[in-house]
Amino acid sequence: MIDFTKIEVHTMQLSDLEEIQDCLQTDFDDFWTFEIFKGELVNTTSSYLVLRYEGEIVCFGGIKIILDEANIMDIVTKKKKRNQGFARILLNELITIAKEENCSTMTLEVREHNLPAIHLYEQFDFQEVGRRKHYYRNGDTAILMTLPFTNL
Repeated sequence: MIDFTKIEVHTMQLSDLEEIQDCLQTDFDDFWTFEIFKGELVNTTSSYLVLRYEGEIVCFGGIKIILDEANIMDIVTKKKKRNQGFARILLNELITIAKEENCSTMTLEVREHNLPAIHLYEQFDFQEVGRRKHYYRNGDTAILMTLPFTNL
């Protein structure tokens, strides 16, 4: 069970990225490189967050805002820390940012085989709106999902 008093969420800094650089591909199983993330940190339309638990970066993610739409670029949890609720906490924070930026919708792409992520998004009322076949480098199909913000 997560001890919520030991969670810290903050805007990702270059020092955070440097801290996870050596384990970015192995512990987080992410297809983005250090250099791509570094570019995202200086992109004025992007907002990235880091979730630390007991001082360790266990989850990070970000959105890109274009006009009135927030697109989830990435939410990834350290392999050994998955299925403990960290991604849920981070997703909630990203939704809050999107609403504060007056976005009307939030969108994302998720691998069709990533059932834990799909179930998480469904719990936040994201709906499937389409598919992109062979979207990922390995040929996986992406499920397109959207969450309209009706309370703005």
